[in-house]
Amino acid sequence: MSLATSLVLPTLNMMIKHNNNKVGSTTENVIEVEHLVKAFGTFHAVDDISFTVRKGEIFGFLGANGAGKTTAMHMLTGLNQPTSGTGRVVGYDIRTDYEQIKKHIGYMSQKFSLYEDLTVAENIRLFAGIYGMDDKEIKHKTDALLQRLNFSEHRDTLVSSLPLGWKQKLAFSVSIFHSPGIVFLDEPTGGVDPATRRQFWELIYDAAQRGITVFVTTHYMDEAEYCDRISIMVDGKIKALGTPTELKQKFNKPDIDQVFTYLARQAKRSSD
Repeated sequence: MSLATSLVLPTLNMMIKHNNNKVGSTTENVIEVEHLVKAFGTFHAVDDISFTVRKGEIFGFLGANGAGKTTAMHMLTGLNQPTSGTGRVVGYDIRTDYEQIKKHIGYMSQKFSLYEDLTVAENIRLFAGIYGMDDKEIKHKTDALLQRLNFSEHRDTLVSSLPLGWKQKLAFSVSIFHSPGIVFLDEPTGGVDPATRRQFWELIYDAAQRGITVFVTTHYMDEAEYCDRISIMVDGKIKALGTPTELKQKFNKPDIDQVFTYLARQAKRSSD
């Protein structure tokens, strides 16, 4: 068996398990967006998009630089207000309930989001406290998390001394520590090696199996293939939306990379 095959097979097995048992088959929506627009003067960074995301679904949100996906994500996470249109995230209105949205979602940015000068356990406790968890629950869940990640002996290790892959896995685990309805992942595997990317996606599948919806942006098109559904934005609009299989069939392309390239080449602007 080649190295590449050995790295891919475990993730494929996770995909099969997820597809056979996914909570995402429910009709309950955790995101509902209708005609959402974000304008800066005459420039529409997000230009009339509508879509839904189901509970437990792994939803890939793709787009080249300048497509508008970052602006859209900022509205969904309560960081920015829409110009027009409507949206609800975990039942809360993005226009009026953005502070509630922040309390009921998880978020992991492209840049490492934990405090490097704190230990592993201190970071977990800090963020759990921010999300309003009580001391007893924090202690119990911390022990379980460290054991699951094989981090128990690194409880008191400064985060700054951890390898990048460990940091990313810890950051993701902290982002869902409070069991949010949805976690937003912005380029979560940027800069990490293939083996760590595979391990990270195993954590994503595990979260989805537990009913946590995963909303993920990525520039790795092989990762996009692991999503239940994918949307592809071009010039502020959603140009494609469906399962990886549906999109490959619709555009008559062998993989999502070629689907993405075909649509991205139609873009007329270059800045988000």
